[in-house]
Amino acid sequence: MAILTARRFQRLALLTVVALVFYILLDQADYVAIPLVPKTGQYVQSTYDWARRRMKYPFDESKLIKLPEGIPLELPRIQYDFSQDEASESHIKTQKERQEAVKQAAKKSWNAYRKYAWGRDELLPEKLTGKDTFAGWGATLVDSLDTLWIMGLKDEYKEAVQKTATINWDKTTSSHCSLFETTIRYLGGLLSAYDLNGDQVLLDKAVELGDMLYAGFDTPNHMPANSFNFREAKAGSLRPSMGESSAAAGTLSLEFTRLAQLTGDPKYFNAISGVTRALEKTQDDTNLPGMWPVFIDVSRNEPENPISAKGSSFSLGASADSAYEYFSKMYVLLGGLDPTYKKLHMKSMATARNHLLFRPMLPDLYPATPPDVLLSGNVYANGQDIVDLQPQVQHLGCFAGGMFALGGKLFHEPAHVKIGEQLARGCAWAYEAFPSGIMPEVSEIIPCPAPSSAPSSKDEEEEFPRCKWDDATYKEANTAPGRYPKPFRAVQDPSYLLRPEAIESIFIAYRITGKKDLLDIAWRMFTAVQKATETNEAYTAISDVNVAPGEEQADAHGRGGTRSRTKNSMESFWIAETLKYYYLIFSEPDLISLDDYVFNTEAHPLKIPKPGKGAEGKEGLDTEKEA
Repeated sequence: MAILTARRFQRLALLTVVALVFYILLDQADYVAIPLVPKTGQYVQSTYDWARRRMKYPFDESKLIKLPEGIPLELPRIQYDFSQDEASESHIKTQKERQEAVKQAAKKSWNAYRKYAWGRDELLPEKLTGKDTFAGWGATLVDSLDTLWIMGLKDEYKEAVQKTATINWDKTTSSHCSLFETTIRYLGGLLSAYDLNGDQVLLDKAVELGDMLYAGFDTPNHMPANSFNFREAKAGSLRPSMGESSAAAGTLSLEFTRLAQLTGDPKYFNAISGVTRALEKTQDDTNLPGMWPVFIDVSRNEPENPISAKGSSFSLGASADSAYEYFSKMYVLLGGLDPTYKKLHMKSMATARNHLLFRPMLPDLYPATPPDVLLSGNVYANGQDIVDLQPQVQHLGCFAGGMFALGGKLFHEPAHVKIGEQLARGCAWAYEAFPSGIMPEVSEIIPCPAPSSAPSSKDEEEEFPRCKWDDATYKEANTAPGRYPKPFRAVQDPSYLLRPEAIESIFIAYRITGKKDLLDIAWRMFTAVQKATETNEAYTAISDVNVAPGEEQADAHGRGGTRSRTKNSMESFWIAETLKYYYLIFSEPDLISLDDYVFNTEAHPLKIPKPGKGAEGKEGLDTEKEA
């Protein structure tokens, strides 16, 4: 009996020592493994706890930038007062029918994803299988959550939330992810759905993901490393890029700020504030003061000057777009309590207005007055004596109309509201110019000559003067006259990828101006997209908008052939953005009002804090009542 007692004592002592050693190692280790045990309800915690990972380059606690304190300001009304207009029964009926058509397109797309690609990042709509392009966590799944809720697809939403609750951020199909894409699609999708519905499991998952993405700022200069290698992130060895897109660096603020508001944890806001301050310091020190080049160096190991912005290419299109989009939206999300974002927005829009915007030279095709449209191009600037407009039009840049209009209402700049509407109508005009009824991904157009003198502030028409069609100029500038509709002189990328930017600006322009003809424009755009992209079970990107649906597809050299029009791709933004904007423009205006929500660049509406409601601004959304 005495021997047995001694053995028991030895075993107990050994177990105690092992447990003590394990506890010490666990407390000091970067990697913390967690068993897959539900926390609350259907929530399943990820197997790596990023919140307990120790930073290699910790922030100075004494210099943390916290959320602005104080009561949110009473911001100007953004939306048009639709209550002053009495809509006819036929008008209401037409919009409901249009809204239902969009809803059915979304339902068809979602059902195909659910059937053939459940849990994968996106559906291949022709092969009817799944594809992982964003680490394999289910980009379409998370990106679509708020769309499902807004459209009243409650059963689909509940099933999607149950699946989302089991995502393990430590289980991926890739060695790395994009910090930018993961933030706007996954984190934005989770936060938006939580703001709309209040499902705690979504905030739990957002915090898990936010803690992972926070490691992207664990760099020597605390600038974000967009190429987020998971192993390097855990070891604290990520490095910012010498040639990072300005969009990737500047498009994290809305999501990190909203997470800070909802959790009360200032670390998320502090992280993105470093980027904001760096952009502020360099705004006037570029080759085109007021804007930043498309690619910037965020790797400088100088705490006070971590960014160098000496490039020569400037744009509101690819790789730059959403950096500018977020300035006015951050001002809104912070309740107007940080004037920095107003200054960033106003300076950058003044520069874009003066150098990037142009009026196209329109052909003599219109029986009455030609449409009042503007477009946004690119600029090459050497910082000395060259500021050269390149009239390249990108579908991605079509968001600019909404940006100008929103900022114009917010900051009492009626000229910007008008410019925003002109830009929105410009992209809609480009849609209708092509045989498919859709504009291409990238094209070049003949612009009207720049004004010879400075515009008069009293006469906005002089700022972007109209010009008459000049056939000689068209033929001289076009290597293949007649191949593309006038006044397009080249099409570098004729595809349409199911993108949302054009309808995004039309939606915002309608909500701000209340002009009903924008509804008809939106409907023509939707029907054209539906006709050109619909497959048996879903929708797909197409390769050439210069070919009408049903016509023969030319080969790469312009010869007749049998090359497929489709690209077998349905990215997550089709449901998350494109169909959401089409649905909302035909809905009642108080559904996701621009005075209550601010959209991130992936069309995820985030709740705006209001006076008397605190930073969270929580109220939720009853779509059964509002839809």
